[in-house]
Amino acid sequence: MTAAVRAVGKTEAMPPGWTFPLSLERYDQRGELTDAECRALRELGPKALRRNRARGIPRRTATHWTALARLVEPLDTARAGLHHGDDTRFRRAGAHAAAIILQNCVDTSRSYWAWTTEDWAQLCGSSAEAFVAARELPTETTVRPFLLALAYLLGGFDDFQLLGTFNRLHLARFVFGAGIVEESMRQASAVLDQWGYRGAASGKHRLRGVFSQALLINRSPRLEDLDTAAFERLRAHPATGDHHGEMLYALQRAVAALGHCDPPVRTGHHAPGIEGTATAWAGWVEPWHDTSTLTPRVRAAVRTIMAKAGRWLVAEHPEITEPGQWTRQTCAAWVAAVDRMNVGDYVQRRDHLHARAGTPISPRTKAHNLMATRTFFRDCQEWEWIGRRFDPARALAVPRSVSALIGTNPRVIADEVWAKLLWAGLNLDQDHLPGNSADTYYPMELIRAITLTWLFSGLRSDELSRLRVGCVRWQHNGQSIAADSPDVLAEDAVCLLDVPVHKTGTAFTKPVDPLLGQAIEAWQALRPPQPTTLDRKTSEQVDMLFAVRAQPVAKNYINRTIIPALCAKAGVPSSDVRGNITSHRARSTIATQLYNAKEPMTLFELQAWLGHRTPTATQHYAKISPNTLSKAYTEAGYFARNVRTIEVLLDRDAVTSGAAAAGQPWQHYDLGHGWCSYSFFEQCQHRMACARCDFYTPKDSSKAQLLEASGNLQRMLASIPLTDDERAAVDDGHTAVTALLDRLADVPTPAGPTPRELGTPATVTLLPIVQVRPGKP
Repeated sequence: MTAAVRAVGKTEAMPPGWTFPLSLERYDQRGELTDAECRALRELGPKALRRNRARGIPRRTATHWTALARLVEPLDTARAGLHHGDDTRFRRAGAHAAAIILQNCVDTSRSYWAWTTEDWAQLCGSSAEAFVAARELPTETTVRPFLLALAYLLGGFDDFQLLGTFNRLHLARFVFGAGIVEESMRQASAVLDQWGYRGAASGKHRLRGVFSQALLINRSPRLEDLDTAAFERLRAHPATGDHHGEMLYALQRAVAALGHCDPPVRTGHHAPGIEGTATAWAGWVEPWHDTSTLTPRVRAAVRTIMAKAGRWLVAEHPEITEPGQWTRQTCAAWVAAVDRMNVGDYVQRRDHLHARAGTPISPRTKAHNLMATRTFFRDCQEWEWIGRRFDPARALAVPRSVSALIGTNPRVIADEVWAKLLWAGLNLDQDHLPGNSADTYYPMELIRAITLTWLFSGLRSDELSRLRVGCVRWQHNGQSIAADSPDVLAEDAVCLLDVPVHKTGTAFTKPVDPLLGQAIEAWQALRPPQPTTLDRKTSEQVDMLFAVRAQPVAKNYINRTIIPALCAKAGVPSSDVRGNITSHRARSTIATQLYNAKEPMTLFELQAWLGHRTPTATQHYAKISPNTLSKAYTEAGYFARNVRTIEVLLDRDAVTSGAAAAGQPWQHYDLGHGWCSYSFFEQCQHRMACARCDFYTPKDSSKAQLLEASGNLQRMLASIPLTDDERAAVDDGHTAVTALLDRLADVPTPAGPTPRELGTPATVTLLPIVQVRPGKP
């Protein structure tokens, strides 16, 4: 126990020797009414009963009241033991309650000693309004609490679920006294307040009603009497509904911290029994489930799949009822059945399938079914429950046609959407949380710390929820420093986050953004002292960082609350083309951004930061982003490498006058050192090493100068595809040009003769490389 809890235990103790205020053993509890009792009740009637009972203790000399002494005396004693003020209104309400009980004895022809729970519930009414409406004489609502108290004391009535909504704290004060009830509640509330149950001492908190009902059902106001067995009875009691379970759990933790009972143990929902299979098959599956060391979730999944296999056996192979009867042929038939299986086949419940029923199961589901079957048979063989008739790894392997359809798909969130979520997380406040409640279940500092941890740490949800107190450390130049060290600027400090044992490896440390460290330390400064919690992976009692009210934050809190709030604040949908935005998608997004940064992490650095056991797992996350890939593609110059753009001059006069049809050149290609008027220039093999043919006009000639000075020319660009030799000439320079000239020495030019026949040295000037202009011809 913590020091604060021990201090609570030293407060004012309960009055010693408290006992129940009414001893019923000394009364005559016969269920039948005597003739004298019946006659007295009938002759008095409802009005006389109310009038005389309102005076307090009746005159014992009256004939009618003397006949009713067996019934009246316990009522008077019970009324006298109730704790209420001296106001006349209270005395009158108590007398009316006693009169109602006596009148009901006439109506039922039985004494109240013989009444059942239903009789008392009907008399008290299902609500205060129903109680008043059922009375023939005018009755105030203040009478009902007295009637409930008398039913509790005389009839042992505690089936409060039959009475609707009523003030259980008021009833507990009536029966036990306000002082002793408040002292018990104060001790429990002090422990819960310390753990972060804000407002536990306030009348608005549900704890007061649950606590009062627990005292009433246990028939004692003392915390010492709420032992482990008492809490077991409380949980089994019909008045303890599902909505009381969480508060009853918290109450038991507080009473256990004070040393009066054992701590509560959370029990998961028990899976329903296996139906639809052979009895012998279920008799094998259940022992495997109880023996396997896999996690409860995985064991439950394998149990479900093997129950499905048992139903398949009943339908297709009824002669096989035990795992030891499976052969290689049975495995092949099961693999084929899984490959053709639809949603809803061989299941025990179908109410949750809806529109999915009848659709083929996904390839990943097929693989999971076969993996579960392999696990089951492998364990049965390893434990020597059955003989080794086949190898599960081979006989129940996933078919290649199925495995080829399965691939890793880290669903990265788009950069613009992720940027908006980051902004929303940095500016999150209470107004953006679901319900816009000013009094959220978790403190706002805890919510901010969880949000920034999700946005900046790249942790799995299980790792995040299991972070421990003190998981943030600060360093500068390899030396540990305090977060608020005046010698180191905030931007120069390195924040290190200690990650606990996780899915694939042991604990490790990673650097994170200082904003994350500051948010965690802000929460640690305000975090209420909490009892240690069992780490389900390491079986250690540890101080969970994200814990309040003696409970760690649930793993699904991020998906259920944080992400919807961030999406609403950022104005982005909670899903995209890749599915819903979930907690694990942040891990994929951060890893991808680190891998595609301007100064990216290497694969091995990213592996260490993510905590992966092997680089293979990291490769699933290290995806090249479309922006990075586009930039690399553009810089590679694929189109520009294969196509060059040159300038072309069109002589419009030659075209319009008809001279072009007579053979006059009208199209001139700019070769840099001259012009080529060959119409099929793109097909000419000499265009990169132009010979002095009739179609060529040097730029330094008078003809070329007249051509450029003409005002009827239209300039345009033309894309010319390059052959391999021409591309080498452009890219590699003089050596490739020389080789190209030698190869073309005997190739005819557009004018007819070859370069060798022209007898003119083949002078070469490379075409200018002009940037490709998309959309231009």
